[in-house]
Amino acid sequence: MKVVVIGGTGLIGSTVVARLGEHGHEAVPAAPSTGVDTITGEGLKEVLHGADVLVDVSNSPSFADDDVLAFFTTSTGNLTEAAAAAGVGHYVALSVVGAERAADSGYMRAKVAQEKLIRESGLRYSLVHATQFFEFAAGIADSATVDGVVRLPDGGAQPVAAADVAAVVGRTSVGDPLDGVVEIAGPEVFGLDEWIRTVLAVRNDSREVVTDREARYFGELLGERTLLPASDALIGQIRLAEWLG
Repeated sequence: MKVVVIGGTGLIGSTVVARLGEHGHEAVPAAPSTGVDTITGEGLKEVLHGADVLVDVSNSPSFADDDVLAFFTTSTGNLTEAAAAAGVGHYVALSVVGAERAADSGYMRAKVAQEKLIRESGLRYSLVHATQFFEFAAGIADSATVDGVVRLPDGGAQPVAAADVAAVVGRTSVGDPLDGVVEIAGPEVFGLDEWIRTVLAVRNDSREVVTDREARYFGELLGERTLLPASDALIGQIRLAEWLG
């Protein structure tokens, strides 16, 4: 298959491209650095010519509410239009577990808007919902740091290694369209505060992590299960201690 990976030079995308190539597929990384811009539409027609599958693992350069919404709606609108014109048979997009339960988060609202555009595009599609990546722990800590202290709620989190997410995205892309959702999560459940505290300690980061149930996670007041997957989610193989090691 010819699989075009939007965001194909990033954390998830580069791994997806490599895995698909190892299995004999023509995996094409597409990003501004390769001449493909999903905001302006530059290069989309050319890169999608003859493509069987489009995989979208791109992300907004800014998480500000207006910016992230504009990015995902503009980019996805251009991608669905170009994919339809090119006769692409399967549109795969990476989204977030619990996005529909986190309406106070501008980022999560933007992901819901992205999914809506894909569902209504008329294309066959699969949505891969992932929990928070292990690799995002430092960024989460930075976003919650005030005066040198990390304040986070203890709502449940089931973080996952990016490598496990990439494996699911790759398998999904060469399978039949789901016209629905598959979830991927890590093998362990933590409190969000507990997870970040563990990572910072192992990395000799001296910041204190304070448990604060009123602290918001990217704008959202978390419930116990806001970020947790359903019971039928796929479970990654890599545990936190193994990843940290």
